[in-house]
Amino acid sequence: MKEIHIYTDGGARGNPGKAGAGVVIREDGKNITEFGKYLGDNLTNNYAEYEALILALHEAKKRKLMERAIEVRMDSELIVKQMRGEYKVKDAGLRVQNAQVHKLLENFKEVRFVHIPREENAEADALVNEAIDETM
Repeated sequence: MKEIHIYTDGGARGNPGKAGAGVVIREDGKNITEFGKYLGDNLTNNYAEYEALILALHEAKKRKLMERAIEVRMDSELIVKQMRGEYKVKDAGLRVQNAQVHKLLENFKEVRFVHIPREENAEADALVNEAIDETM
């Protein structure tokens, strides 16, 4: 079975500030979809990182990838460690998003979270910046 890799990134200019999310879904090394989304004003980087993850899981579900082994690759060490249960989610707003992710994960057979260096997430990062730039 072909591997599914999901790259997500979120960012906020000013932190908090204008925020965007970027998602790239690859199957066997080839992009099957990529998109960015403007999230709004006065949001934090961590909020945007979670929103990118939520958007990615919704897209994977829409594409019926739930029975596949999925590896989510993020450059946010905080979110990866929270998703693995290595860190507690202390922020009340992030707890809501974390719960949304866990609810979505109930639909999937296998999802692993991997922290990657920022340079390996350049494509998703570019989508974040494009989404924010479109609002300026």
